[in-house]
Formats: sequence, C-alpha cells, structure tokens
Amino acid sequence: MKVRGSTSTEVMIGGRNITKITQFILLGFSDFPQITALLFVTFLILYITALIWNFSLIALIRMDSCLHTPMYFFLSNLSFIDFCYITTTVPKMLFNLFQEKQTISFVGCIIQYFMFCSTGLTESCLMTAMAYDRYAAICNPLLYSSIMSPSLCARMVMGSYTGGLIGSVSLVCTLLQLHFCGNNVIRHFFCDMPQLLSISCNDTFFANVVLLILTMFYGFSNALVIMVSYGYIVSSIMKITSAKGRSKAFNTCGSHLTAVFLFYSSGIFVYLSSISGGSSSFDRFASLFYTVTIPMFNPLIYTLRNREIKDAMNRLWKKTISS
Repeated sequence: MKVRGSTSTEVMIGGRNITKITQFILLGFSDFPQITALLFVTFLILYITALIWNFSLIALIRMDSCLHTPMYFFLSNLSFIDFCYITTTVPKMLFNLFQEKQTISFVGCIIQYFMFCSTGLTESCLMTAMAYDRYAAICNPLLYSSIMSPSLCARMVMGSYTGGLIGSVSLVCTLLQLHFCGNNVIRHFFCDMPQLLSISCNDTFFANVVLLILTMFYGFSNALVIMVSYGYIVSSIMKITSAKGRSKAFNTCGSHLTAVFLFYSSGIFVYLSSISGGSSSFDRFASLFYTVTIPMFNPLIYTLRNREIKDAMNRLWKKTISS
C-alpha cells in the first residue's frame, strides 16, 4: 500500500538521517467501503446504547440508598470504566469512517493507547476486587460488613485505578522508545501495541518482553485470583441447604462470572491473534467484541436477573410518578 497523508521529520538514529513518521493511517474498515454507512449507524447505536445503560446504572445506584453496598459501589465504578473504555476508540472510529484519509497523529495515537490500556487494565483489576467481594459475602456472611468496610472498598477501587495507570504508563514509556520511519499504516481501527510493534523500524524484543510480562501479571494473575475465589464460592454454595439460597447465590455470582469470561476470553483471543501476526478483517471485527460489545452489555448482564436492581427501578418509577 502506498503511504499517503503522513507528515515526517528528519532525525539522527545510529549516525544516519532517518525520516521519522509523525502521523499514522488507521486502516479501520476501509476494506468494506460498500457498507460504510451501515457500519457507522451500527456503531453509533451501540455507542449511544452503552452510554445510556452505563450512566443509567450509575445514576440508579447513586439515587437509591438500598444500593449503597460494596457490590454496587464496585459495579458503579465498573460502569464508569466501561464508559471510558468504549469512548477511547469508538468516537475516533466513527469520525474516520467518512474520512478520505483516516489519519491519527503520533501524539494522538499514544494518548489513545494510553487511555485504552489504562481503562482495560483497571477493569481487569476491578473484576478481581468484585470477585473478592463475592467471596467475602458468600464464604463469610457474618463478617461481611466488617471485612468489606467502606475504607477497604475505597482502597480497592483506588488500587484498581492506580494499577491500571502504572501498567499503561509502563507500556507507553516502552512504546516511546520505538521509532517509526517506514510504513505508517496501522491495520486496525485504533492504536494498539501489537500493531504498532509490527510497523516499528527498530528492534522490538524488549517491548515484546514488557508487553508479555504485563499481560501475564495483569491478565493471568487477576484471572487466577478470580478462579481461586470462585472455587471457594462454589464450595460454600454447595453447602447451603436451602434451594432458594443456592439459587440466589448462583444468580449473584453468575452475572460477574459471565462478564469475567467474556472480557478475558475475547481479550486473550484477539491478543494471541495479534502477536501471531494476524491483521485480517476478521481480527478487526473480533476486536469490536471486547472494545464495544462488552462495555455495552455489562450493565445488562449485571441487572438482567438482579432483583435488587429491579426493585430500585420500581421505587424510582413510583417516586417519579408520585412527584
């Protein structure tokens, strides 16, 4: 593909003058010009739906005092992160769909990746905190209030945000050590590290090692903690003699487990495809699942079979009608 629409600067690298790329072309879904309008309408509807559902859930939790519990405190933060997560990629993608040159500056690319990475890592940490909350609620119900104190919940949430920030800063600092001096076409609809590594013109071994280490630390370690927590949870649930009690416990944990499975399975699939050199249209469409679909469906997953949320909605509706 002919490289067009880019600006560059001359820099000295290894005693040679090298033309350094300062603008990238996002290939996006330009392979399907005949369905551009359909893609735009579809992604716009999904984005607006995700915003409405996530903000509605945050507002409901804040307005109803019965939902001022650790579980819903974590859930409101998860909805906020989902809003940030989807906003890092979709608005730029929608804007680019009707642009002749789907470009993004080097600085804009780094900022987008930083926001995408920090929100994704924060969501991973939040899901781990939510798993621990469910473990405390089911395995130690009598001590739950003392274990999950407001101060501990606040520290766990702040720890999640801090962990996401530290991980993303580490990756961005690694990314800034790379040089881009040849191909400036990113075969994706947003700036992601595997695609940036594939077009870098210098050695990416260290960057790949950092990416692998952080993926192991944030991905597999969090997943391991979640699986261990749910191992204890399932063991405790099976000891409940009441069928109604078991059903309620499974419903509560099932929503979180479903969200965890979708988030990790889709992320791992796309990541493994990216590091193996995948850049097909299928990979780009697969990326939409964890960048767009999951942030939209998370509020629905957590509220669809949640009796407390339904009761809160009924109370809010009656209060609105009476006023």
